[in-house]
Amino acid sequence: METRANHIWVGSVTLLLMALAAGFFVWLARLGDSQQKEYDIFFQQSVGGLARGSQVAFAGVPVGQVSEIQLWERDPEYVRVRVKVQNDVPILVGTTASISFSFTGVSTLNLQGARRGAPPITCETTDCPEGVPVIPPAGGAIDEILSSAPLLLERLATLTDRLTRVLDDDNQNAIAGILRNTNAISAELAGASPEVRRTMAELQVTLAQSTETLAAFERTLDSANALLDNQGQPLATEMRATLQSARQAADALRASLAQVEPVTRQLNEETLPAAEATMRDLRRTSESLRGLTQTLENEGAGSLLGSRPLPEYRP
Repeated sequence: METRANHIWVGSVTLLLMALAAGFFVWLARLGDSQQKEYDIFFQQSVGGLARGSQVAFAGVPVGQVSEIQLWERDPEYVRVRVKVQNDVPILVGTTASISFSFTGVSTLNLQGARRGAPPITCETTDCPEGVPVIPPAGGAIDEILSSAPLLLERLATLTDRLTRVLDDDNQNAIAGILRNTNAISAELAGASPEVRRTMAELQVTLAQSTETLAAFERTLDSANALLDNQGQPLATEMRATLQSARQAADALRASLAQVEPVTRQLNEETLPAAEATMRDLRRTSESLRGLTQTLENEGAGSLLGSRPLPEYRP
């Protein structure tokens, strides 16, 4: 009977001690919670690598941890991250939060940007949609690159695979052939370098001669300009006088033609027709004289005095 009572007593004391220990731990937890402040951070980007218990650092100094991560019920585009930070950490207006992604999969929530003399972030200085103050997020180019690291690695793997396909054995042999041809062309160019040098020297001589020719041409132009500047005015005066004389001669010729025109008209209308008639008469008279002369030569002068004999008639 006494043994049974002792067992009950030991069990009761053990349960009491366990209850006291549990109460002590709960008290310690509440004491720790009372020494921390809670804040919400709303991210519109991926929070991959961040989990409950992840470290919260302020300017690289650990100051708390992540207590809750979930999609915001009011707007699923945002991820609500609740953090607990020690009371003595100056979470002032201007503080921003960013996620430091790591290739190892462990991410850290960084707080930075507090300004001296600024008021603390409370429900009076910022919004409290979930009952605690909100720390605004700070988007950074490096964080975005790190957040997209898996996609970059996938694209890098794709690029590597394509490069492997491009640089297969056939393509490598083709590239080697191109390099050999390039080496051969380089060797030919190196062998032809003396001729190239001679050609360049001849080209330089030609360019020098061309330069001298251009200089002489410029001197000629300068001389022509000087001549025109010095003698151009007298030449222009003489040319003007010559043109004036030519104009006067043209006027005199025009007047002479005007005077000759009636005589020409009379010659065309009267004298020339009479002369043509006279010429026709002279032509007929000449033909008659030519016929008479032929008759005298052939038949004699008697033919002019007697009649022409009749031809003999033979029955």
